[in-house]
Amino acid sequence: MHGRPRKSATPVDENASALKAAKIRSLQSQFLQNHHNKMYKSYTKEALEINAKLIEVNPEFMTAWNYRKLAFEHSLSSQSEAEKGDSDHIKSIIDEELRVVENALRKNFKSYGAWHHRKWVVSKGNSSTERELRLLNLFQKQDTRNFHAWNYRRFIAGMKSISEEKELQFTTDMINDNFSNYSAWHNRSVLLSHLLEKKVEGYFPKETFLTEEYEFVRNAVFTDPDDQSGWFYHLWLLDQTIKLDMPILASFWPPPGSDLNVPIDLDANKATFPVILYFNEPVEGVSSQTITVQTEYDIHDNITWSPLSTNKFGCALAWVTHMRIPHEELDSSKTYQVKISSEHSQGITSLSGVSLNRPWSFAFTVSVCQHLQPAEGQSLGRLSLTDENFCTIDTNLNMTALLKSAFQFTNDDEQPTSSKWKSEIIASEISQYRELLSWAECKIGKLTLARLLVAYDAMITGTQFTPSIAEEVLQLLTELMKLDPPHYQYYKDEYSLILLKQIAVILQVTSSKESLLKYCWQYKESTSLNITGPTCLRLNSLSLSRIGSIEQLLWVQSLDLSHNQLHSIEGLEALQLLSCLNLSHNKLGSFMALDPLRFLKSLRILDISHNEIGAHTVDTKRYLCSSPLSHKVAFDKNFEEFANGDAKVMDFWEPFSIFGGLNLIQLDIMGNAAVDERFVLFLVKLLPALKWLNGEELH
Repeated sequence: MHGRPRKSATPVDENASALKAAKIRSLQSQFLQNHHNKMYKSYTKEALEINAKLIEVNPEFMTAWNYRKLAFEHSLSSQSEAEKGDSDHIKSIIDEELRVVENALRKNFKSYGAWHHRKWVVSKGNSSTERELRLLNLFQKQDTRNFHAWNYRRFIAGMKSISEEKELQFTTDMINDNFSNYSAWHNRSVLLSHLLEKKVEGYFPKETFLTEEYEFVRNAVFTDPDDQSGWFYHLWLLDQTIKLDMPILASFWPPPGSDLNVPIDLDANKATFPVILYFNEPVEGVSSQTITVQTEYDIHDNITWSPLSTNKFGCALAWVTHMRIPHEELDSSKTYQVKISSEHSQGITSLSGVSLNRPWSFAFTVSVCQHLQPAEGQSLGRLSLTDENFCTIDTNLNMTALLKSAFQFTNDDEQPTSSKWKSEIIASEISQYRELLSWAECKIGKLTLARLLVAYDAMITGTQFTPSIAEEVLQLLTELMKLDPPHYQYYKDEYSLILLKQIAVILQVTSSKESLLKYCWQYKESTSLNITGPTCLRLNSLSLSRIGSIEQLLWVQSLDLSHNQLHSIEGLEALQLLSCLNLSHNKLGSFMALDPLRFLKSLRILDISHNEIGAHTVDTKRYLCSSPLSHKVAFDKNFEEFANGDAKVMDFWEPFSIFGGLNLIQLDIMGNAAVDERFVLFLVKLLPALKWLNGEELH
């Protein structure tokens, strides 16, 4: 714990542990025997003494604490009217209960059961909160990092109506006494969060006070750069500095002023296209009541917006609606004007309940075209995704214009004075910590400097990323991967996010032929035009372990992420235009790692070959992953109908939930442990539109 090595037990320790275990077993046996008796017989003085002894040697035995709650309430309810009116008598019962808790806490300062029981007893009243504060001071002197005691202190402060400003001063005193008091730093962040949220006088606007906090924590980290307590508080301060006070629309599709050319689905006699809204944080409330969709002179009030990758609270970063041009209006010579706006966006709220209340709008035009179909008797050829099937991009494809229009929208919700203060304070911090790292080899200092550089670049360039700053950040993360192997994967993920942001900015800012050549390639085969767009964004062989900058890639129709180190594809669900996706030669370990594919209804070509699907008996990453969908997919009732009692496919409910709603025509899945003949037959049955499977044409 906290970097302290575990010591091997000595023979004396082992003997003491054996004696303690024997004592616990004896007391536990007696206690359970009493507990199983009838209620009115079990709360005897002898039974309560046995319970108290058991709790003292084993404070984590929750059943014993629950027993004491029942006994305590029974004791109060069984008092005579005279006894109930005697406050001293009632107080003596409460004091005895608090004495038992104190004895338990002296054995284990961090007993969940003891602290919860004490809070429950004190909440009944008739207890001295002054006495509780004195006791807390004693406990916090013996163990300053006891977060249970700090939580209990906030509870007592609330009962005594002690101001948060006074409690903040208490954390100052504790930190000045010991810079390494992590719990005091944490409590300070909790108190300041409340004060800033309530905009208490002296703490709003936050610029002056946070400036003082930066100086305060700097004294700690410069005093002992290897102690992490102050560094973590600094990271919290940085988050308070750069975060916006409300959710904003970060990007969207189609781009403003663009002219979409939508193919007609001849079978359905309609043309549809997606409209995507991507926010800077998960939001809820996106609907026809909060978003206005206007075409020509009509306002559509029946538009349905769907969240992509919702969390358990119903919030999502990306929302989509699929607009439809009715068959009676399908005219290739006509363009349709569409405007999306947010006059009533107050109903769109973040997870914390903050509303999006800055109006925005964008407009574009739509025209229709006939969908290219293979000649009669000609089958659709297989689209190869290997290097030899790509060629230099043709600038006549007007990819430059597309990219520029995709990045035209900006939403600057910062006041000039606030923005200036942020850039100045972050620049000052960068200078300070560059100086620190010049004489101290500090891992968390390097990580902090990297985060400061990223924040500063965002302040001065918006969505851009200065190449020199990007290179410095990548260098810092590379050094951290070597210096701190236990956290290698975290640094690797951060490295991947910065690299992807740098690529997105290269495409956004320059949009020149030279920059496009590195990442955007053109298919040689004309058959690709029947399936996907003419170009492919190739981010292959970059050692990526995580996907990011999704808000900058909403325009992508074909994406190559092969030969990377991806364990998850979280975020890809927002790429609603995606029709071709290459994920081969990665480290995807389960079908649930592919869960975002469920939302990609335009996907036609998928390569997930040579991954690790089925190679792990238990997919622990499924529960460690940050995705809100990591372990949320429920059993699909349609699967039982599909399986129809066939035992050979009954254990394929997970891939059924992923692939069942897709209309794939080409799939490569070889090189995964989960793939055998039985699974191939399952896929053929599940995907009736499939023409090519693992390179072989289906008949």
